[in-house]
Amino acid sequence: MTTVINLAYIVASILFIYGLKMLGRVETARRGNMVSAIGMLLAIVATLLLGGLDYVWIIVGLVVGGAIGWWAAAAIKMTQMPEMVALFNGSGGLASMLVGWVEYLRNPHPGVVTSIAIFFAVLVGAVAFTGSVIAWGKLSEVMPGKPLLFRGQQPVNALIVGGAVVLGIIFIITPPTTYPLLLAVIGLSLILGVLAVIPIGGADMPIVISLMNSYSGIAGMAAGFVIQNNVLIVAGTLVGASGLILTQVMCKAMNRSLANVLFSGFGAVSTAGSMKVEGEVKPITAEDAYYILEAASSVIFVPGYGMAVAQAQHAVKELADLLEHNGAEVRYAIHPVAGRMPGHMNVLLAEANVPYEQLVEPEDVNPTMEMVDVAVVIGANDVVNPAAREDESSPLYGMPIINVDHARTTFVLKRSMNPGFSGVDNPLFFKPNTRMLFGDAKTSISTLVSEFKEAVAA
Repeated sequence: MTTVINLAYIVASILFIYGLKMLGRVETARRGNMVSAIGMLLAIVATLLLGGLDYVWIIVGLVVGGAIGWWAAAAIKMTQMPEMVALFNGSGGLASMLVGWVEYLRNPHPGVVTSIAIFFAVLVGAVAFTGSVIAWGKLSEVMPGKPLLFRGQQPVNALIVGGAVVLGIIFIITPPTTYPLLLAVIGLSLILGVLAVIPIGGADMPIVISLMNSYSGIAGMAAGFVIQNNVLIVAGTLVGASGLILTQVMCKAMNRSLANVLFSGFGAVSTAGSMKVEGEVKPITAEDAYYILEAASSVIFVPGYGMAVAQAQHAVKELADLLEHNGAEVRYAIHPVAGRMPGHMNVLLAEANVPYEQLVEPEDVNPTMEMVDVAVVIGANDVVNPAAREDESSPLYGMPIINVDHARTTFVLKRSMNPGFSGVDNPLFFKPNTRMLFGDAKTSISTLVSEFKEAVAA
């Protein structure tokens, strides 16, 4: 039976790796998710074949956890996916922390390697748990999205880290006599998770989501060493490594270092910049916007979180189909950090069956943006903010953006003139070629669709 279980773990690990590889391409991501899920099912079944398990509690856990998962998948809106992902990351960290804690209670005389694994599972798992809960609070606006800072914050965090490490070393050396130290490490780690995330602004939440995902994987890997489960070690390593890579991708997309994200307190102070915004806001009605779109031969949609809030992706797809039928070339420019988590816009557009080949990245469209007739910005703000190029005093300065202000005409669909999640004012709204289409994005897009349909019917 041990041989069968180990073989199942090897097959599950291969499925994890293959599924993760498939997740790297939009057109294979869904299948990759299914392949990875099959691998996890195989790993769970193999684990259940181990002897000495209490199947009553396992069944209770499966029923309760399965019911919560089913409800979450069915009830959570697409706009709430970032919050849900944050909670999933936190749940993984909490599970790893509990595994390390319980394993020590079961065997208070672990070896050095196991003691090290317990320490890391507890430390990283606890940080991932409370850090993810704070990220959830910021994303769901239960707590302020702006950084929460206090004097001496970084030295306090450093002292907590140092204290946890020192206590951890003592615990590793003499674990049977230092259970209170393990409890102290758990307490410090839970506090550290809170203090590590509260100084990070809402605009940096995509990076935080990626980082917490990595933490939960690292904690899972450590938990695998604690209980000597190979497939958990492999799965945790894959999640930890891919999360770190994604975090680096997000940092590169914002032209910032991870240290800057974690410690800069982005958005804590006035973020308007010193450059004076000049110009006049030029509102436009959907009816007038239709005439400009009707004459366009090239249109680029730039979706942002506002599209998610309005659930406008299906209306956008319908408008794009009408534009293509009218002879226009249609593309969707997706910034890597658009939305509240990595890939947020891609998921929404995939839900609306937007062709994968129409999705392009900023570097693909910026060189020819001057040739674009109309750029339609739907609820995006920071990723199209020209201050990132023009205002050296802006917190966004140096961040690669989508240069929609270089298009011949730019429509910005927003409910108001309020800045984005980062709180940085956007001079795009005052550019001479920008027209502001105020109102709910879905309603505005639906009105444009109606205009096209009425013109065809006539």
